[in-house]
Amino acid sequence: MKIAILSRDGSLYSCKRLKEAAESRGHEIDIIDPLSCYMNINPAAPSVHYRGRKLDIYQAVIPRIGSAITFYGTAVLRQFEMLGSFPLNESVAITRARDKLRSMQILAREGIDLPITGFANAPDDTSDLIALVGGAPLVVKLVEGTQGIGVVLAETRQAAESVIDAFRGLNAHILVQEYIREAQGRDIRCLVVGKRVVAAIERQAKPGDFRSNLHRGGTATKVKITSQEKEIAVKAAQTLGLDIAGVDILRAHRGPLVMEVNASPGLEGIETTTGLDIAGMMIDYIEQRAKPGFRLKSGG
Repeated sequence: MKIAILSRDGSLYSCKRLKEAAESRGHEIDIIDPLSCYMNINPAAPSVHYRGRKLDIYQAVIPRIGSAITFYGTAVLRQFEMLGSFPLNESVAITRARDKLRSMQILAREGIDLPITGFANAPDDTSDLIALVGGAPLVVKLVEGTQGIGVVLAETRQAAESVIDAFRGLNAHILVQEYIREAQGRDIRCLVVGKRVVAAIERQAKPGDFRSNLHRGGTATKVKITSQEKEIAVKAAQTLGLDIAGVDILRAHRGPLVMEVNASPGLEGIETTTGLDIAGMMIDYIEQRAKPGFRLKSGG
């Protein structure tokens, strides 16, 4: 099988592991920078060109598209979908997951438990917005943020008002979310492949921080999750239309709460912590799904 990885940096751990796993199974794999692609959007003969040459047809495409290039990266992925390539996460699902507000609205519509979340536009909404999520302490998040960037814990009402007003002064779109105190800076990252959770780790924020992201200095340990946590993680991924997802869950007194669904989860932390071959499981999933005559199951 001929497989493409869409990534700006082939030296990253996740790309290297996916390439190793694919080649060990006898597949031919290319790493392609999506920003170096350009497209012929022709109904009679659509094509993707890369650094001066027309690309061959790939049976499957693995998108490892960073949030900074979501618009162009998903446009390139859509073009591969037009050509009949099987995408390990469809373009429409990636854009759905990247918009925190949209994804939370979709999850809430399907009855998936979330932290109480507020969203508003005008400054005169600030007081009621804070009350809506239960008051301070609360969390303020940039809608477009990733890896813990643009996430602030406001411990008092005054601090919350200041942070919200500051973000609004920058014309940034923000979410205001209840702070789950009992989580104590911990969350569960569930790695979903298809219809099952293949691995889970507990991430702990570094001292003095509440963000558990490994990129922000958090630590990880293996964890056993409950059947309810497995069920909610798989349901969250499927609700957003994702084949592969990192579903972040908070353990609250009222039960597991989905904090975020990541459409391009990193593999280094979860593979090194669990010792599992997650990259191999992803390639196995492609082998099962990328069959001749593939057709996209959801619209663009």
